[in-house]
Order: sequence, then structure tokens, then C-alpha cells
Amino acid sequence: MNLPRRVIAGLLFLACFVIAGASDANAIPAFARKYGLRCSACHEAWPMLNQFGQKFKDNGYQLMNDRDAPIWQNPAYWPVTFRMTPIWHRVSEDKVAVDTAAGPNAGEVQITSHGFDLSGLDFHTGGTLDKNISFYLLPSSDSTGAFHFETVMARLDNVFGSSWVNIKLGKFELDNLLSEKRILTLTGNGGIYQLYHFTPLGDTNFYGQMGDNQLGVEWLGHSYNDRSRVSAALISSNDGTTQLPSGNSYSGFFTASQAFDTGKLGVQRLGFYAMTGEAPTQFLNSGGVPIPGTGFGNKSFSRYGFTGQFYLGKLDFQVVTQHGSDDKYFGTGTSPYQPYPGNVASNALPAGARNPTWNGFLVEPHYVFSPQLIFIGRYEGINMSQQALATTPSDAGNIQTFTIGYRYMPIMTSRAGFAWHNEYNWLRQTKAAPDGTDLTSSELLLGFDFAF
Repeated sequence: MNLPRRVIAGLLFLACFVIAGASDANAIPAFARKYGLRCSACHEAWPMLNQFGQKFKDNGYQLMNDRDAPIWQNPAYWPVTFRMTPIWHRVSEDKVAVDTAAGPNAGEVQITSHGFDLSGLDFHTGGTLDKNISFYLLPSSDSTGAFHFETVMARLDNVFGSSWVNIKLGKFELDNLLSEKRILTLTGNGGIYQLYHFTPLGDTNFYGQMGDNQLGVEWLGHSYNDRSRVSAALISSNDGTTQLPSGNSYSGFFTASQAFDTGKLGVQRLGFYAMTGEAPTQFLNSGGVPIPGTGFGNKSFSRYGFTGQFYLGKLDFQVVTQHGSDDKYFGTGTSPYQPYPGNVASNALPAGARNPTWNGFLVEPHYVFSPQLIFIGRYEGINMSQQALATTPSDAGNIQTFTIGYRYMPIMTSRAGFAWHNEYNWLRQTKAAPDGTDLTSSELLLGFDFAF
């Protein structure tokens, strides 16, 4: 039996083992302590939100009652949650270029490592500063303890008494219907949505990262029951980095969705999104070193597509499509200077350069056996439709990846949450290896994901 089959068989065996212990769950930390709700009120599975949880978030972490304002809260209440994940994982990547020839492929070897490890630490705090003034603060560290600010935002809710006027300012997650910050998977490649971060081979545009938290201002509007919702964000084109490293360039992110009640099948939602903007390709230099904040020569990029959430009882499907495009200057990495690794030190475009474009598709099914046990799957496929240079193979850079796993949550109270997490991810990128062949990687992960 080959490795993928052994992995799948092992996961299924463990899943069957934990099913017997599944039972009803209680609320999770922070907001659950404030309102005394069960976890299943807001979460399909921690940390993924259900329809009610999305409405609670859209209302500015409020239930729209007297308990929303801090003055009515218990003085001992502190809206804080710590989250961290000790893990064991096995990571493998083939065709890695090495300095010394090893094995039959001179200069390229498969590297596999396994052992015990840690995730980073998330320190969540959020809630209301007053009625209809909400906030969220998330200092986050990597596994070495190096901290940064992942989320820092304040929001004016229900301005003029209308749910259609909510204004957010700071660093925040873009209004993706399928949230990467509440993703249910944890591996290196499976713990992000490849569709939200894709750039073609040789492309130097890192500004269009839909999955990263961004700095800017957002307007969100929604109907009282949250069935209709729209948003528009104006963000700095710097991928959420502070201190204006890129200069005066901006991007916009726009979403709209509509939910439909289909009776016993549940509430279904359809929507679309568009990210469009421009970012610099050139920087002023001083002593040959690019000067932060002096970006110019702005070029455009875009990402847009459709989203869907479809529920069939305990089974649901999350779907995202995307058509993406970068300017040919990004696609060929052409710039008169070299502000970022990989840029070509030339202000002349290669002959025949054109805008690279691609199409992608993501489907993520979940089976919620109970509020404590969820089975997860995902497939993503991204295919180039036009390369920046006609001489580049048409399929170079294409991505195919799948992820399977489950989360069993035996403890979920108003004080703490605990999940036994098992996951396997496999990814292939076409013609991305140093020798021009396909590059594949895989990761098996087992861990304790806990918050308190």
C-alpha cells in the first residue's frame, strides 16, 4: 500500500475511533463567556462560522441587546483568547536543488523531515468599546515567538441606526465569504487557500494577496437578517505592511452576496468578489538601495470570481472561483531597479510580453457529524490561461492540491476549547522544479489545537 493510501486508511481508522465519543458541545472562549451561548450557536465547527455567527460578526460582535455595551458586562469579564497548536508532522518535497549531488538525480534530491513542532501563538481580544463601537486586536507570533500585529481594527456599527452603514478602519481580513483566518486546516500548504495567494512562475506581484490581512478602510452593509450583504474596501497596496513601504498606491476589494432559505436543506448563499488595483514596479534608489515609500511606475492587477455556500443537512460545500490577471511588468518581473528579489534590472520589457492570466477553482466539502466532530476535504486547481511570455510552456505553474482531515473537539466550554486535529495535504505545481519538471510536496499533521 503506497503512502497516500496508508495515510487515508489511518485517518479513517482514527475517525471511526473518535466517533464513539462525540456528544453535544458547549460554547468557546471570549464571546461565549460574554453571552453564555453554546459553541454551536456561532460555529459550524470551531473556528469556522455558521450563518448566525456570520450575522454576529457583521453586527460588530453584538447580539443587538443590552449586553452588547461594556458597561453592562461583569467587571471580571476579559474578552481574551489564547490559541496555539503543538503538533507532530511529516513534510516531504521532491526535486530540491542541493549543492552536492545525491542519488541518481545530480543536484536534485527529495527532502523529507518529521518530528514534533509548534504553531505560532494567537492572542485574540475583541468586542465592544461601547454600544455600536466594536474592535478586534490580534497580536500574533511565529513559532519562535517573534510577534507582529495580524489584526488591529475599530468599527462604527449601525451608523445612523442603519445596518447598511458600518465603517471599519485598520488592519483586517478582507471580506472573503470563505474565510482563510477561520480555516479548518493547519498544514503548510493546506492551511491556506492557494487561490487567495497565487502568482504565476516568474511573477513579482505580491500585492494581490487576498488571504492576507490588509491595511485600509471598509464599508459593510447588510439587511437586518443578514441575507443580503455588500462591502467595499479601500486598501494600501502593500500587502498589510506598515510604514508605507510601497508609496502612494491603492487597491479595492468589493463583495456582494445573497442568501436563500431552501427549507429543510438550509440557507444557501451565492456571491461574487472583485479585487482590482495598482502597485509600483519602480523605486527611487539611494546608494543603489531602494528607498521605502518612493514607489512609482504603478501597474494594474485584478482578481475576481464567484463564491457559494451550499448546505445539504450535515453536508455542505464551500465553492470559490477566480479569474486573475497581472500586468506584463509584474508577469515578467521587469523594473529598472531591483527592489525585490527576482526583478530584472532592465526597463525594457522582453519582446512579446503580455499580461499573464489564469483561472482557478476551489471546492471544500464538510460533513458535520456533530458540533464536536467535523470531516474536511478540499480540492484546488489553478491553470494558466496565458503566460507572460509565449515561450513559457502553457501549463507551467499550474497547481493541483487536495487536503483531507478531521477535527474532533471533546472539550468546548465557555472557558476553553480543545481539538484533536488530523490532516493530510498533497500539492503539485507543474514544471516548477529546478529541472523544469513537476514539483510535488506533501504533509501529514497530527496535533492538539487549543484555546482558552
